[in-house]
Amino acid sequence: MDIDFPLAAGSFLVAIVVGLTGMGGGALMTPMMMLFFNVPPLAAVSSDLVASAVMKPVGGAVHMRRGTVNLRLVGWLCAGSVPAAFCGVLVARAFGDGEQIQQTIKYALGVALLLAVAGLVAKAWLARREGGVSADLGEIVVRPFPTLLVGMVGGLVVGISSVGSGSLIIVALLALYPALKANQLVGTDLVQAVPLVVSAALGHLLFGDFQLDVTASLLAGSIPGVYLGARISAWAPGGVIRALLAVVLLASALKLLGVGNTATLWILAGAVAAGAAGWSLLRDRGGLEVGVAGEVGEGSQAAGGGVETGVPSRGAR
Repeated sequence: MDIDFPLAAGSFLVAIVVGLTGMGGGALMTPMMMLFFNVPPLAAVSSDLVASAVMKPVGGAVHMRRGTVNLRLVGWLCAGSVPAAFCGVLVARAFGDGEQIQQTIKYALGVALLLAVAGLVAKAWLARREGGVSADLGEIVVRPFPTLLVGMVGGLVVGISSVGSGSLIIVALLALYPALKANQLVGTDLVQAVPLVVSAALGHLLFGDFQLDVTASLLAGSIPGVYLGARISAWAPGGVIRALLAVVLLASALKLLGVGNTATLWILAGAVAAGAAGWSLLRDRGGLEVGVAGEVGEGSQAAGGGVETGVPSRGAR
């Protein structure tokens, strides 16, 4: 087994972003492998999922110890996401063989990244509820059917593209359960992502195109990168980092969908201008913190898990 040092260096840089922002692992790592290291789409998705399955349980254990996990929500989410994630692999394989399936996975990943960008924007808007009503974990009334549906959709997307276990599902949780505190949202989402990612990883190990060398290179770079990013996150401006992450995700999505360079630059410029105007308007109306309310410092939890979701600052704990 050989370590690809350029790939390990790339995963190190991406993992720093994950440690800083608390999200973006699958949404950044998989496109990086495809666009810069010519890893086939299915192999990139498979290797990223297997690497995530190794790292996520550590972060989940941290949240369990801190009591920030709603196990009832986890149960309903997993009831939908675990079988859907495994089926997502079968759906990906059903698209075809050879070049056909690789191109389909590439387009599916581009669409998933666009959804992740939409999720970031939605999180920014939903963060306006900061200071609103919050409840203890035991007071949350679980809505089984909508929660099960969220798990099914999220699991299917993760199984096909490796994107969404954090960046997409947590947005749905924000909408369904606005009374959950930020650390409860993060903890619940992270713990439910563990069996979800393991199920998708198992499916790819059996039916996908898993490559051990690629996964080992990812782990070699991402583990120290996440730790370093988490340390920096104590003082880094989280709102600016998340805005940059949205731009990177949008650019990756456009390139995966085959958009030309000139059109990509124009779209990015328009998105940045629109985002700046919207942020200015919201600030004038009373202020807005980009990201999930309370997600300022990701500290030790991000270091432990290397995951896609953020963790509240020390002050929020």
